[in-house]
Amino acid sequence: MESSTQNKQLMLGNKAVARGLYEAGVCFISSYPGTPSTEITEEAAKYDEIYCEWAPNEKVAMESAFGASLAGRRSFCAQKHVGLNVAADPLYTMSYTGVNAGMVIGVADDAGMHSSQNEQDSRHHAIAAKVPMIEPSDSAEAIEFTKLAYEISETFDTPVLLKMCTRVAHSQSVVSVSERHVPEKKYEKNIAKYVMMPGNALKRHPFVEERTKKLTEYAETSPLNRVEMGDTSIGIITASTSYQYVKEVFGETASVLKLGMTNPLPEKLIRDFAAKVDRLVVVEELDPIIENHVKALGIPCEGKNVLPIIYEFSQNLIARALGRPVPEGRTLDTQIPARPPVMCAGCPHRGMFYTLKKNKVTVLGDIGCYTLGAVQPLGSIEMTLCMGASIGAVHGFNKILGKESEGKTVAVIGDSTFMHSGMTGLANVAYNQSNSTVIILDNSITGMTGHQQNPTTGYNIKGDPAGKINLEALCAAMGFERVRVVDPYDLSACDKVIKEELAFEGPSVIISRRPCALLKYVKHKAPLKVNTDKCVGCKSCMQIGCPAISIKNGKACVDNTLCVGCGVCSQLCHFSALEAGEEE
Repeated sequence: MESSTQNKQLMLGNKAVARGLYEAGVCFISSYPGTPSTEITEEAAKYDEIYCEWAPNEKVAMESAFGASLAGRRSFCAQKHVGLNVAADPLYTMSYTGVNAGMVIGVADDAGMHSSQNEQDSRHHAIAAKVPMIEPSDSAEAIEFTKLAYEISETFDTPVLLKMCTRVAHSQSVVSVSERHVPEKKYEKNIAKYVMMPGNALKRHPFVEERTKKLTEYAETSPLNRVEMGDTSIGIITASTSYQYVKEVFGETASVLKLGMTNPLPEKLIRDFAAKVDRLVVVEELDPIIENHVKALGIPCEGKNVLPIIYEFSQNLIARALGRPVPEGRTLDTQIPARPPVMCAGCPHRGMFYTLKKNKVTVLGDIGCYTLGAVQPLGSIEMTLCMGASIGAVHGFNKILGKESEGKTVAVIGDSTFMHSGMTGLANVAYNQSNSTVIILDNSITGMTGHQQNPTTGYNIKGDPAGKINLEALCAAMGFERVRVVDPYDLSACDKVIKEELAFEGPSVIISRRPCALLKYVKHKAPLKVNTDKCVGCKSCMQIGCPAISIKNGKACVDNTLCVGCGVCSQLCHFSALEAGEEE
């Protein structure tokens, strides 16, 4: 047996969830990568005892995890907050069916929108679906709450939402690890429970309401919720990372009701705590869900009247709002210039976006690192909504504007995003025959979240050979007679193909194929060299916005540490000043 010291480790929040899944005896994990949730599944995949996979999207992942639960093994799926929107369909009905073996659903919110298109509050999904939600505030709780979530799931016959957030997911704290225990259940045929046709669903709804009552009773005494009494002049109700901020600001001086279970919320516990303090404040990021619950109980409290409803919190923000001393801190003598995000040097998407801009094409974009095609100097993308929306949007755009937009508008979508939710949009273009061109930006990986495999790459989550979808064959099978493949490093070829497909009257697909420049197996050429005698400082090479190129002393300058020798910039130089470098 290991000593208690050996059992303690410093662990990232997401890694701690993965450890909790291991210790809880989870056998099946299906997820779709989405920051800040991605590392949970990546870390879990390191345990050979757990089957892990990347699914094409979150809905498929959740349905697969449900199937594993139905079969009698504990299961898990993970996604970011917007991913839960995609999986909402099975979630809301799983609330009715319940589970067989325990099933936990990881969702990671992104207050502050560090890597997201919105900062929605996933607690709304828990409330609307009427399923329990628990929220750890550090890595130690991430392990323990994950294991407890499976007990709740099986005790109350329900899927359980485990809500992380950016700061808990990506911060480290000390955890204690223990051994793995694998409970098993048998699958038993139960049509009334698992076949949700109207007659059966009608009978399951009362079960859901009764379960909520039982879970509310459980919340009153659950170890997930705890009271830390201190000075009774102020009492704070809080959860998740906000709890950590509160403790840093107040230490042991304030009384705190720390909620680890945020749906359903307790009633008596809150009433008893409120009665003991002079001033009651709810500290929660984003929407006033706990605050509204407290007020619905008839208890006066403060919350969003002193704290913001947008963006993530900080220690200083809470101190300032609640009248505590705010550390002055230190500032740098020199102002650091802003560093807006840009596509990487050698990014294969850059050549395609440059060509689209040169041809004055309206570009409806999608979710991925290629969304940076909206940033100057490329400034190509004019719309980005959600995963897969570019294709549906270009169809509607062209159907409405007709000749005004046809031949001048395209949709761009990455290979992983296309597999996630672009195929149905493409089927709509083929079925309803809009004069639309769709460009699939195939960089052979899921780039935005850190190089995860997808159904087009031919490898699974462990890097082993897997099924590989042929995009050309798929598009042809969906009814597209014109499917073109082009190398985005070849600007003249891109220009030719774009002009031809936009001139064609009917649906078409262009596959812009070149592996991500950051993939380990991609061999780069030597960095380009600038012939200063030929360079006239015209800045034509700057039009592609490559971070490896700058202007110094009126001449182009190439950063050898960034340049991958892709040669796109040299195709823009009218004076042949950018020359191939020498291979080492």
